[in-house]
Amino acid sequence: MRKTVESLSTWLRRIERWTVLTGAGISADSGIPTYRDQDGKWLRVDPIQHKEFIESDQKRKRYWARSMVGWPGVERAMPNAHHTALATLERIGKVSTLITQNVDRLHQKAGSQRVIDLHGRLDRVVCLRCGQHETRTALQARLLATNPFVANYSQIAKPDGDADVPDHFVAQTQEPVCTSCGGVLMPDVVFFGGTVPKPRVDACVDALNNSTGLLVVGSSLQVYSGFRFCRMAEKLRMPIIIVNEGDTRADDIATLKVSDAGLSRLVSAVDQITPNQERKSA
Repeated sequence: MRKTVESLSTWLRRIERWTVLTGAGISADSGIPTYRDQDGKWLRVDPIQHKEFIESDQKRKRYWARSMVGWPGVERAMPNAHHTALATLERIGKVSTLITQNVDRLHQKAGSQRVIDLHGRLDRVVCLRCGQHETRTALQARLLATNPFVANYSQIAKPDGDADVPDHFVAQTQEPVCTSCGGVLMPDVVFFGGTVPKPRVDACVDALNNSTGLLVVGSSLQVYSGFRFCRMAEKLRMPIIIVNEGDTRADDIATLKVSDAGLSRLVSAVDQITPNQERKSA
């Protein structure tokens, strides 16, 4: 298996309709850390579980205390060259659908339009009682108004906008409620242990069935919700190209694995196949 820019660019040229699957690794250069190291091991404490958030007032308090500190870093994050490269592939007609496991919306900021947010989006919250949405920016203003002790505290956020805070922050935190009905608010994301909505999964399956190749970028594929698309691609006998700086769960079924400086190689490969006029307008 060759691991060169030339072989990657050859595959990018050869396949006409890619489905792209991205993970936390693609946003690392935007200042949003990954969950795992290159061996797939957790770098931090386990994230909140869906059941914990739904059932425990204390767990929700803990989440919002940490999210108040972590959210600004996600909100300020800007797309990097890897996001831009994939947006360019879409613009020149090579990407039919981009499925992202990330919740940071950086693909949309980079210009990608055919994006499925597999695990939801962190930039809005939803009421579990009435279903009303609120932007995370508006909620942040409300959170800081009722929890002013947080304003001057900063920490590096995790991929889901979480951040480490002292225990006394959690104890003081007032949990936000829906402005319409007073119900429980939850970020519009699929927490670990939660279920991706079936219509969203169906849209991903349809996209893959209408593609001629699967390109995985910046994901270890340790979570089944993303890994299953590799299994589907294998059954469809389509090429699976993985660009990730570390081991992945699908390495044994990959047609090509680019690991050493993988993400920078993706940018170089896209540059090689992009017409000059497109490169100038990117």
